[in-house]
Amino acid sequence: MKIVEYLAPLGSEGRRRVRHVRLKGQVIEFLVQYEIRIAGEWFPVVRYDTAHGFAHKDILHPTRMADKEALPFTDYTLALIYAENDLRKNWEKYRAAFLQEVSPS
Repeated sequence: MKIVEYLAPLGSEGRRRVRHVRLKGQVIEFLVQYEIRIAGEWFPVVRYDTAHGFAHKDILHPTRMADKEALPFTDYTLALIYAENDLRKNWEKYRAAFLQEVSPS
């Protein structure tokens, strides 16, 4: 079994948290999460994972509530690739929506 974990900067006040476990080359569980720092505290904004036995995405809110959406993959390797690509393309959109909830205009 191989476990990979790392944090990588994403934007000026954000980071990407990644963890995946592989067994014989296949991903058997994963987590990809975008977090932003507000007033010295880290908040998760969007998370893709396999925590409930299926690949899904959680859009998180400042209240810590989450909107759960199943990913259209049963193969966790494909779901992990999708999660990484979606976050790479859309993190600014997720950031803007989260910050709008923190400080509505």
